[in-house]
Amino acid sequence: MGKLGLVLSLISLVAAMPWAAQSFRISGWASTKLETKQETVTNLQFYFHDTISGKNPTAIKVAQAAHTEKSPTLFGALLMADDPLTETPDPKSKLLGRAQGVYGSAGKDELALVMAMSFCFTDGIYNGSSISVLGKNSAMSPVREMPVVGGTGLFRLARGYALAKTHWFNELGDAIVGYNVTIVH
Repeated sequence: MGKLGLVLSLISLVAAMPWAAQSFRISGWASTKLETKQETVTNLQFYFHDTISGKNPTAIKVAQAAHTEKSPTLFGALLMADDPLTETPDPKSKLLGRAQGVYGSAGKDELALVMAMSFCFTDGIYNGSSISVLGKNSAMSPVREMPVVGGTGLFRLARGYALAKTHWFNELGDAIVGYNVTIVH
């Protein structure tokens, strides 16, 4: 029992040591560096152009369930996207990047998309940086909120939220969606 008490005391002592602002090895393949850094809040506004019709679609159906075509919400459809992100709703406006990823119809009774998208920026100081959005998009709601769950480049370790508002859509399923994104990084 004495040895157990000594081991527990040593473990408690090691656990209480201040590790802030130091690098230390966890194992042969990992190390940790704890830093204090002022976080930045960035707000981005852009337009997402999702085209599923015509000769040059930017989103295509890659899978569907047996009963998808009978569903009013296309429940079970899965689409892969490489959609342009522009400065204004005009498709010919300045290209800011691409929305690349997948979205699927996950609602039986409502048009509810589950999105796993990377918004990859190609313009200005954000060139080469991206943010990742993962969550439910209730497509028929006037404004939808989705979580930003990560990022790369200037947005490394990002978190935040994206507000989406449909600017235009047609009966073929093409849409232009305005995004207002708040990112903490």
